[in-house]
Amino acid sequence: MTDYTAPVRDIRFVLEHVTPLAELTALDAYSHADPDLVYGLLEEAGRFSSQAIAPTNRDGDTEGARVEGDEVILPGSFKRVYDQYVEAGWGTLQHPTEFGGGGFPLVVANAVKETINSANLAFSLGPLLTTGAVYLLTHHGSDEQQQTYLPKMVTGEWSGTMNLTEPQAGSDVGAVTTKAVPNDDGTYAITGQKIYITFGEHQLTDNIIHLVLARLPDAPPGTKGISLFIVPKFLVNEDGSLGERNDVKVVSVEHKLGIHASPTCVMAYGDDGDGAIGYLVGEPNTGMRGMFTMMNDARLGVGIQGLAIAERAYQQALAYSQERRQGRGPTSEPGEQSPIIEHADVRRMLLTQKAYIEAMRALCYLNGHALDLAHASADPVVREQQQKLADLLTPLSKAWCTDLGVELTSLALQIHGGMGYVEETGVAQHYRDARIAPIYEGTNGIQALDLVGRKLPYDGGAFVKSFLADLATFPDELPESLSSIASHLRDAVQQLEQVTDWIFEHREQPNDVFAGATPYLRIFATVVGGWLLATGAKAAREQLDAGAGDGSGATHVWDDDFLEAKIVTARFYAEQLLPQVAGLAGAVTAGADDLYALSPEQLASR
Repeated sequence: MTDYTAPVRDIRFVLEHVTPLAELTALDAYSHADPDLVYGLLEEAGRFSSQAIAPTNRDGDTEGARVEGDEVILPGSFKRVYDQYVEAGWGTLQHPTEFGGGGFPLVVANAVKETINSANLAFSLGPLLTTGAVYLLTHHGSDEQQQTYLPKMVTGEWSGTMNLTEPQAGSDVGAVTTKAVPNDDGTYAITGQKIYITFGEHQLTDNIIHLVLARLPDAPPGTKGISLFIVPKFLVNEDGSLGERNDVKVVSVEHKLGIHASPTCVMAYGDDGDGAIGYLVGEPNTGMRGMFTMMNDARLGVGIQGLAIAERAYQQALAYSQERRQGRGPTSEPGEQSPIIEHADVRRMLLTQKAYIEAMRALCYLNGHALDLAHASADPVVREQQQKLADLLTPLSKAWCTDLGVELTSLALQIHGGMGYVEETGVAQHYRDARIAPIYEGTNGIQALDLVGRKLPYDGGAFVKSFLADLATFPDELPESLSSIASHLRDAVQQLEQVTDWIFEHREQPNDVFAGATPYLRIFATVVGGWLLATGAKAAREQLDAGAGDGSGATHVWDDDFLEAKIVTARFYAEQLLPQVAGLAGAVTAGADDLYALSPEQLASR
C-alpha cells in the first residue's frame, strides 16, 4: 500500500487559523496571493504530488541511482515527472518575480514542498538544493551572476548544489582543503574533492550549478579563510547558451540506507587539468556567510521533510490498521477478528502520530510565516522581531521534526507488525528514508548547540524570555471547554521557563549547558507544539460555536467531525505528550560531570 493523499484541508486549516495567511496578503509584497488563488494552487499541488510524483517513490527505492561513465542514471520515471514539475512551475513559487518567480510567501511554497516531500523524499532533494542555491545567489551573487544563472535555476531548467563536505571536513567546515587559485582572466582554478553532494550529478536538468567552498592561496586558517565559488557543470557563454563541459565530474555515488534515488555523490574538481573554472561569490574569505544563508533555508526545508515523511507513513499505517484483522476488539463478538484499529494500543500509536504531525506542521509553517514577515513587513520593528523569531524556531523545526520523523515512521512500521519489516509493504522505505534527516544540514546535536549558544542569548536573553512570557499567558485565553489543554500547557510552559532560567544562570559553565542542549531543544519544541495545537483547538471551538462547521458559515471547508478532531488531537497532545517535558528537565540541568566521568576504556568495559 503506497497511496498518498495530500492533506490539503489540514494545511489550509493551519494557514487560516494558526499562521494566518491574511497577515501576509495584507502586505504589498504578497497582495497578489489572495486566498482563493493560494488554496486553488494547493489543491492542484496536492493532486500533482499524489498522482504524478507519489507513484515514483517505489521506483526510486528499488532502482536507485548508479554511475555510468561521467553520468548518474536515475529511474526513468524521475525524468518524466521532473519535466512536468518544471513545466508546471512548481519550483518558482517563492522566488523573486524579476527572475521569473511567483513571488509567493515562503509559507505557501513550503506547503507545496510538504506534499512533494511526502510523495517522494528522494526526488524532492534536487529541488530543495536548487531552492537554497537560488536563495544564496539572490542575497550574495553579483548582478551579472544573478542574470546569468538565476532565471533558469528559478524555473528548474538548471539545478543547484551545495559543496561543503570533504573526508576530513564534516561538521568541522573549517577543515576544508579544496583549493582556489586565481586565473589571469578573473576566474579561479578549483581543485579538490567533495563528498556527500546531493544531486551532484544527474540528467534531469541541462546544467548543474555547483556552489563550492574552497581556500585561496593566502587564506587564513579555519572558517575565516573559506571563500565561495560558482562552478557550473557546463560553462555559460555570453549569450546564455551552454559552452564546454567544466572539469568537474562524479567519482561515485554512496550506497545508502535510504533515499536511494537521491544521488549522493563524490565530486572531483580539476582532476583532468589545471582546475575546474570557478567564479567568486562575494568577497574573498566570506564564503561561510553565503553558505549559511543557503543552509538556514535548507534547515527549515529538512524539518519539513521530517513532517512530510511522517505524514506519508501515518497515512499508510492508518489504512493498514483498518484492513488488518487480528484479535478481538472491545466491542466484537466472541470468535470474531477485529480490525487492529479497534485495539487501544494501535489507537494510541495512531493518535500519537496524528498529534505530532499536526504540531510539526504548525511549527514549520510558523517558521516560514515569520520569515515572510521579516522579509516583507513595512515596519522595521516587525521585521527585526520576526527575524529573531524565525532564527529561534529554525533549530526547533529542523531537529524536532526530523527526530520525530524517525520516531513516527517507526510507529507506522510497528502498526504493520511483522509485515512492516517486509519491504513489499513499502512502510520500511519511509523509516529508512527518514533516518538521514536528523543528520544532514547540520546534525540535530548541532541544532541544539545553536539554540542554547546563539539563539537564546539574543538581546541578552530578552527576546526568548518575552516569547516565553507570551506563551505563559496564552492558556488564559482558552475557553472553559478547553480547560484541560490550558492546565497542561500552563504547567509545561512553566517547566520550560525554569530550565531556560537554569541555562542563563549557568552560561559561565558552557559545557554543563551543552550537555543538556538536546533535551532542552526537545522540551522547547514540544511546548511550542502544544501551544500551536491549542491555538488550532481554540479556533476549531470558535468555529463549532459559530455553527460554521455545518456549512452555514463562511468556512464551509470544515465539517463538525474535522473541527472536533482538532480539539481531541490537541487535548491528547496536552494530556499525554506534553507531560514528557517534566521528565526531560533533569537531563537539562544535570550538567556534564557524569558524561565525562568514565574514560573511553571504562565505556568499553564489559
